[in-house]
Amino acid sequence: MSGIEIVVALAIAVGLATTVVPVLPGTLIVGGAILLWASETGGTTAWLVFAAAALLLMAGAIVKYLVPGRRLKDVGIPLSTQLAGAALGIVGFFVVPVVGLFLGFVLGIFLAELRRLGHAQAWPSTKHALKAAGLSILIELLFGLLAAGAWVVGVGTT
Repeated sequence: MSGIEIVVALAIAVGLATTVVPVLPGTLIVGGAILLWASETGGTTAWLVFAAAALLLMAGAIVKYLVPGRRLKDVGIPLSTQLAGAALGIVGFFVVPVVGLFLGFVLGIFLAELRRLGHAQAWPSTKHALKAAGLSILIELLFGLLAAGAWVVGVGTT
């Protein structure tokens, strides 16, 4: 394994770890590392591997919002509540390092549902939001692992 491949492997590992603990944009780190590898390695195979990895990461970015959002909608949590959760999640990201995005999202869902339905129904909606957030993380991790797998195959063939 060359020096660049070791650096890229470490960057991919950091990217995958930060999809689970969102400190940094994990998907962008994985994609950027594979892009670095493709540009340093050169050749058709390296660029095809990067294209495949980029497509996987983009698909994951789309699916991680569509699937949990659909599940929340199916259990009766309206888009306005989801947007409130997203807005408070963004605020939380800047206020509380590491876990603020997750905490803000859940708090936003709870507060919006508390206002909309009252205390008795706010907690069940919040539990659904927790499950959706976990599913979103798992989807992003899965697509990151698929992109990393594409890179491993690419390293083996170049």
